[in-house]
Amino acid sequence: MHKMPRIMSITSIVVGVLAVVIGVAVYLMVHFELADQKITVSQDAPFLAGDEVDGPFSAYAEAMAINDHAKEAGGGKTYAELDQDDPARQTVMTADFLQASLFTSVVAFGVAALVIALGIVMVLFGFAFMELDRRTKKGQAAAPPVEFVTT
Repeated sequence: MHKMPRIMSITSIVVGVLAVVIGVAVYLMVHFELADQKITVSQDAPFLAGDEVDGPFSAYAEAMAINDHAKEAGGGKTYAELDQDDPARQTVMTADFLQASLFTSVVAFGVAALVIALGIVMVLFGFAFMELDRRTKKGQAAAPPVEFVTT
């Protein structure tokens, strides 16, 4: 049991570093995949108009613009509200798929950022465990033995 703090500290640091590396890799993968699509945020987007869609904020802005375009194309109705023979239904459905894809990338960016943050916390916990273990061992070596007196 006396090796448990050291095992915990090393494990925490290793898991934390792996989490940071994986989180950064996923964030960059989603970034490059979006950038490869060469999507530009619509001029009527609520923010970041004209920006390249390659990050969470630009993806969200374009998803919101697509939502507005889909409402306009559907006459204010959603895909589910349109009649099956309505010619706008296909356009609204395509817009819904594009919007869902962009929102999925926003979530992927968020999960990657969360994994990075948790990895950093794990590394910090590992160093804290290591320091506490060092201080505990140092304190035990310096402390005089305790004698119990019974009467």
